[in-house]
Amino acid sequence: MKFLHTADRERYRRMTTGELREAYLIDGMFIPGEVTLQYVDVERSIVGSAVPVNGGLNLPVHKELASDYFAQRREIGVINIGRAGKVVVDGESFDLDNRDSLYIGRGSREVEFTSASDDDPAKFYFVSYPAHKAYPSKLVKRSEANRLEMGSVEECNDRVINQSLIPGIVDTCQLVMGFTELSPGSNWNTMPVHTHRRRTEVYMYFDLADDQCVFHFMGEPNETKSIVVRNGQAVASPSWSIHSGVGTRNYTFIWAMGGENQEFPDMDHVDMKDIL
Repeated sequence: MKFLHTADRERYRRMTTGELREAYLIDGMFIPGEVTLQYVDVERSIVGSAVPVNGGLNLPVHKELASDYFAQRREIGVINIGRAGKVVVDGESFDLDNRDSLYIGRGSREVEFTSASDDDPAKFYFVSYPAHKAYPSKLVKRSEANRLEMGSVEECNDRVINQSLIPGIVDTCQLVMGFTELSPGSNWNTMPVHTHRRRTEVYMYFDLADDQCVFHFMGEPNETKSIVVRNGQAVASPSWSIHSGVGTRNYTFIWAMGGENQEFPDMDHVDMKDIL
């Protein structure tokens, strides 16, 4: 397990590009035949991936969790960004096609990831937060997610927000999760920008070709900086930071939040004239 130690607001202002990447960028995911785990000190979240080939991959436990198994005191949100696959939770099997989501509740002892085809495997992305209560695991198909059409072509942010693991669809302790798809010709996400001090967030970008990238903007509204993000990379956002991006073309990203409030509209919007 790797560790991501984010910086406070004062240190952030003095950081170089390399230091920003070291403190906020989550890299090295989606390795065939491996489970990757990154412990983030923001909300004690764990961000990971599993790409099963030549058999299943089990979710391991690490001494840093001080538990007998991974989800003993944690909940997990999973979204498949690859081909068809399956997640088996304590003997119960859940089939996930591309962009299907799965909630795994606290107390789930055994979690195994498998692919329907080794030649074109599933790619499971997951985010985990500490949980105070056990809720049932639940599969949410892509078609069952709450769909919000946002933005416009004129503003270069025509997009669809797919809310899959949210109140009203799945009961969770603090996890809220889904994905946003930008239409062709649009490249801005999360505009106008916002913060939400009651919870923190992780963005994971995908559907990007090797020669494309996203400039992810972060920081306090009057002290913004950017991190260049490639396909399959993520950025952890502290509660005091904006989180927005512009790509060299359209793309998709998964957002996952944890903290005090699960209400999706709970945002502190920032007037564009105040962005520096």
